[in-house]
Amino acid sequence: MTVKEAIEREKLYFSTHPVYSTMPANSIGTDTLTHKLTKVLFTHIKHNLPEITKEIKEKIRDIEDRLRDLGPPLPSEGNEKMHLLWNMITDFVTIYKNTITGKFDSKRFAGNNNPAKKEISGGAKIKLHFYSLYKQFVTF
Repeated sequence: MTVKEAIEREKLYFSTHPVYSTMPANSIGTDTLTHKLTKVLFTHIKHNLPEITKEIKEKIRDIEDRLRDLGPPLPSEGNEKMHLLWNMITDFVTIYKNTITGKFDSKRFAGNNNPAKKEISGGAKIKLHFYSLYKQFVTF
């Protein structure tokens, strides 16, 4: 049955029914139900849309913060990959060298709130032990 036929049969049914025929035509039928449900849905969407929009914006901010914490994206070109690898190796060597020689290295304490509270490490400990052990032999 086509939609047009179904609408005509529905109108015929409501117009010939003993109870429904006495009711106003604008309060019965699929068309009336569609309009009323559309209004309910529209009101519901209008009421909840600001909260949904707010939640979406919060999630976007959260994801952007997490992406920012991960750092810049990895390079895709060969030269850029080689440059990144070279920088990583250079940073590692610098940190390692500073640890052995006992130099303070801000890269080791990146993200820590107070590096002054950290214990001395690596070469600085060795240097401190040698100075305390041989201070009697050193003349200034």
